[in-house]
Amino acid sequence: MSFPKLTLKPGREKPIRNRHPWVFSGAVAGVEGNPQPGGLVDVCAPDGTPIARATFNSSGALTARVLTWNTDETPDADWVRRQVAASVERRRRAELIDDETACRLVFGESDSLPGVVVDKYAKTLVVMLSTPFADMHRSAITQTLVELLEPTTIYERSDRENRKREGLESSGGVLFGDEPGESVEFREGDCRYLADVRTGQKTGFFLDQRENRRRATAYAEGRSVLNLFSYSGAFGVAAMKGGATSALNVESQPNAIELGDRIAALNGVSDSWKSVEADVFQQLRVYRDAGRRFDMIVVDPPKFASSRSHQDRACRAYKDANLIAMRLLTPGGILATFSCTGLISPHLFGQVIAGSAMDAQRDVRVLEKLSQPSDHPILMTFPESEYLKGLILQVD
Repeated sequence: MSFPKLTLKPGREKPIRNRHPWVFSGAVAGVEGNPQPGGLVDVCAPDGTPIARATFNSSGALTARVLTWNTDETPDADWVRRQVAASVERRRRAELIDDETACRLVFGESDSLPGVVVDKYAKTLVVMLSTPFADMHRSAITQTLVELLEPTTIYERSDRENRKREGLESSGGVLFGDEPGESVEFREGDCRYLADVRTGQKTGFFLDQRENRRRATAYAEGRSVLNLFSYSGAFGVAAMKGGATSALNVESQPNAIELGDRIAALNGVSDSWKSVEADVFQQLRVYRDAGRRFDMIVVDPPKFASSRSHQDRACRAYKDANLIAMRLLTPGGILATFSCTGLISPHLFGQVIAGSAMDAQRDVRVLEKLSQPSDHPILMTFPESEYLKGLILQVD
């Protein structure tokens, strides 16, 4: 079977030969044939030699996403089913799948399925499809998940901003089974959490911080905790279950605060729990000016930059939040700080936090360096898949 050809400019084929899966519009010399959005193209070197097979889309800066480097392979519905099955099997081998817990089942390019994200909350699955190719194979993805996992519900949340960049309208609703309730309960270690799969952030919860919550909790016993950008309070709940004396959670979204308070009650920690609806940067200054002190602070902000033009602004925001947090900590206090901004590398993030330590005039020691869990795998030839980084610090 022959496919339209996308030929690269001289010198621009190296990333694809090195198995980077993105073809930017600026690397394209020309396209032969009439590929449709979501259709297949052969990505060719300047001399016309096919080097990969990709899904095409003329909308936006990304013209093609590689599906396979085997140009004899045709990524059709059966191929998609095999990729979903392989992705689920990797999680099974890692013992991440059971009927009570949560994990990510498919992570886009890292699982050879660009534009596909699937998260599991107990027996409820949430699907995000952000490319035309993923949209075209919604049925194959759904059927495979039903066969492999026997969920009670598969719910689509394809409403993210990046669909607009792909020329797609938002799409959502039940793909299989029952309409999900107001929240879905699941277990993470000793904690019970609730995910708002219909309207919450991401697919309803921040699954990528699962292992980092466990690591931070190891330092929580006997400490008063300030949880910043708390969303539904997961770090605060984990800290309380780990022996923290109190948790003060600061979040700007009232719906998230309400959900966090429900999660605190579910875990029996409401007596030492407080939520504050406020802008975190303003509230930090309130605590600083009032002379408040805490034994442990978690700084887990949302993505601060979606383009390189915003990188400097993001660095300033990280430095500001962490500088004040360091000044609020008691001697020997613990700072668990994170960045989910892919454009901020682990090295740059470390430099920013070092700058905060210098300005705070505190001795700050790295206890642990953190990243994303194994169900959010980092593809070695695709550095963009490494987005979450964190540090656990002792501040003297």
